[in-house]
Amino acid sequence: PFGSMLLADLGAEVIRVEAPGSRRDVTGPLTYKGMDPYELCVNRNKKSVVIDLTKKMGKQVFYDLVKVSDVVYDNYRPDVLKRLGIDYETLKEVNPRIISCSITGFGSTGPYRDRPAWDLTVQALGGGVAITGDPAGPPVRNGVALADQGAGLLAAVGILAALHARERTGVGQRVETSLLEAMVYQLTYEVTIY
Repeated sequence: PFGSMLLADLGAEVIRVEAPGSRRDVTGPLTYKGMDPYELCVNRNKKSVVIDLTKKMGKQVFYDLVKVSDVVYDNYRPDVLKRLGIDYETLKEVNPRIISCSITGFGSTGPYRDRPAWDLTVQALGGGVAITGDPAGPPVRNGVALADQGAGLLAAVGILAALHARERTGVGQRVETSLLEAMVYQLTYEVTIY
């Protein structure tokens, strides 16, 4: 949600596709007028539509949106995209100019590719908690969702680069990053020192 929020903040028309009965992003018991603060922040400036991608009619509605869109942005595990028929290979048949951007936990290849991921898990795996807190104490989680927000930022930059390339070539492309890649990317000089 953070990366698409950045695009919406820059003026893009962002339509959030939600499954029927899905719960919105909720981070805890804090609310403002019955709304979750996280939901208010990361989904600002976005429109929303409910589409059941498991149904033929729902998939057709989604493909109709793809035909008139520039970007399809997701944060599913790689196996989910293919199963739902919303992977880049399928979408480019619907719209050859489409840019498909995916954020996964651990990338689209490798042994962890189909595992779900959470910011804290990735902060730990990526080494971020090892350098946070008192050196004499245990590892400490960073107070900011570094992996989540970092991946969103990298995805937004990748999308902007893909849009620029499409202006020259007329053809869309696949853009991807992962929470783990974003975490390691942000530890550039710490990794070098190590």
